[in-house]
Amino acid sequence: MLISENFCLKPFTTLGVEVRTRQFIVVASVSDLKELFAEGFLKTKPRLILGRGSNILFTDHFGGLILSCQIRGKEVVEETDDHLLLKVNSGEYWPSLVDEMVEKGYGGIENLCLIPGKVGAAPIQNIGAYGVEVKDVIESLEAFDMTTGELKTFNREECAFGYRSSVFKTREKGRYFIVSVTFRLSKKPKLNLSYAPLKEIFKNRNEKEITVKEVSEAIKKIRNAKLPDPDKLKNAGSFFKNPVVPKELADKIRKKYPEMPYYLQNGNKVKLAAGWLIEQCGWKGKREGDVGVYDKQALILVNYGEASGKDILQFSRKINASVIRKFGVKLEREVIVI
Repeated sequence: MLISENFCLKPFTTLGVEVRTRQFIVVASVSDLKELFAEGFLKTKPRLILGRGSNILFTDHFGGLILSCQIRGKEVVEETDDHLLLKVNSGEYWPSLVDEMVEKGYGGIENLCLIPGKVGAAPIQNIGAYGVEVKDVIESLEAFDMTTGELKTFNREECAFGYRSSVFKTREKGRYFIVSVTFRLSKKPKLNLSYAPLKEIFKNRNEKEITVKEVSEAIKKIRNAKLPDPDKLKNAGSFFKNPVVPKELADKIRKKYPEMPYYLQNGNKVKLAAGWLIEQCGWKGKREGDVGVYDKQALILVNYGEASGKDILQFSRKINASVIRKFGVKLEREVIVI
């Protein structure tokens, strides 16, 4: 087990910010975690688990310990004529897992292709795209309790999934290191084509004849047309969440902007499109120094070169302030700021 001091994190985050951490340890097994617990390393504060760093913004050097998740491997737990229970270790790369399952014809995660990050981060964030959330296919997960040294199994209900959230992001934040996730994948997939561009693409097709691979390939084309590859242009995907507001406020805005995207939710609430709100405020394609808003999708903040974490954070605050002034809606960051 390698322990590095004063370690550069720039290659380990998709925003490519130049920061260092006091200590950096690669975790490749549960045994590594048990050893770290026994030797007292897991008592270090602050402490952070880092996968691919695709949803995080460092605004300064990190004065504690970073655990890099590198636990690899997967195994079939159960297989029937209808489904497959697949246990995947947390250090596996999410896009590669999706591609592999799609190639085999297993359904459930085809809409979630090309989302950068590792498997262990997927339930924490409850990643979602194009009408699907990962909670829909999670059967259970195993997590190492860094306060007790014990391995615990969580079922779907115990994960307390919400919109881009889970128990691991709320009341149990920082306590557990997810080591594996078990997914229930279908051999007789029910496709989710609710996203408008997907409906349009397949409108003249019999849904029973559409394959998960066709859906995945269609989504890849949609994503690539409007989302930058973080390996080519540094970004962390959607910087803000789509806000959910009282219907009264949404209706008031819609009177002035009838073309505004508008999605009814339970509890007399409405989900608005953060990207649309930002674009109406004139930010799409705007750049200040080395930080800017992607010209094809206003939800994406990009680092064009040497922007610091503080530069990016300040830029995001300007965007939020303008949305509040224009619409009376406050945006919540999807990216975690450290």
